[in-house]
Amino acid sequence: MRNYELAVVLFPNLAEEQKLETLEKVKDLITRFGGEITNVDDWGKRKLAYEISKQREGFYYFIQFNAATSTPEEIESRVRIMEPVLRYLIVSLEDK
Repeated sequence: MRNYELAVVLFPNLAEEQKLETLEKVKDLITRFGGEITNVDDWGKRKLAYEISKQREGFYYFIQFNAATSTPEEIESRVRIMEPVLRYLIVSLEDK
């Protein structure tokens, strides 16, 4: 098991229930593939460093989890096709 962090940026025009629903889907993906969530940080609505898909803001979430080395690949393949997700990134915390 390794430590990972998933950064997810959602579109800024989502309703509160859509944000929560998307966050729950992402958390469910992690647990479904054998991961154990250790921390979830909600940074709220923030300005993006540069414009993405004509958006200047987004809702930021950081999810830390423990999982096998094959799990991030599975999560990425599913998060990539989620419509409310503007950007995502999974990094290993072991390299720090």
